[in-house]
Amino acid sequence: MKDFIQRIAVEGGKLALSYRNSLSAIRMERKSTEKDLVTEADQAVESYIRREVSRFYPDHAITGEEQGKTGESDYRWIVDPIDGTISFFHGQYFFAVSIALTFRDDPVLGAVYAPALDELFFAEKGQGARLNGAPIHVSETADLKDTVAATGFCCIRDGKETDSLEIFGRVMPLLRDFRRSGSAALDLCNVACGRLDAYWERCLNIYDVAAGMLILKEAGGSVTDYRGSQEGLPSEVAGTNGKVHSELILSLSGK
Repeated sequence: MKDFIQRIAVEGGKLALSYRNSLSAIRMERKSTEKDLVTEADQAVESYIRREVSRFYPDHAITGEEQGKTGESDYRWIVDPIDGTISFFHGQYFFAVSIALTFRDDPVLGAVYAPALDELFFAEKGQGARLNGAPIHVSETADLKDTVAATGFCCIRDGKETDSLEIFGRVMPLLRDFRRSGSAALDLCNVACGRLDAYWERCLNIYDVAAGMLILKEAGGSVTDYRGSQEGLPSEVAGTNGKVHSELILSLSGK
């Protein structure tokens, strides 16, 4: 299954790229809010992944962003066909195919492929994390003031009353700098390989972060909710190199 999950992530990414080369012709629809998008590329990539899983593992269940849950099994594939659809639709680089495999709800494999960058992140539970086959590890940054962090604003796009701007305004001055990619999966992976030191975001779904959280943990990082527990996952995620985790959690909570 290790080779399989990496193969379908890469092939799904290539399919997404084939649509990206003709963006002006892509059909786009709005989801439940005015700002959230789904394209025919999202649908095509998820359909491809579902077909491959059903062909090779017909007894497994699948949860996908676009087509929901199908099947019941100890094994479940969790799929975000294009994480970062807005970046994708606007011709930017930061989007990815994200696939996780869980066994009895415990993530055991994760693959995140950024096709425009040709970067494949992969992790197996207990076996570490890799980027294009090479082992990766989180950064050594030990102080929040030296941290380069990322966040996202799903809650604003989804029209939630409680947004993240107040938290952002409180935390940003404590950091060295900030980056915004538009893909939760890639943000977690960039913490895993040391490009970032921390990431936080709320109003997420399991398909946004299942693979990325496993990859970050296997790279030596820490993943909790904003209170430092597991209870709020995956709706709110704080992922760090572990060394700045306590400081970040205190900042997120306003303490």
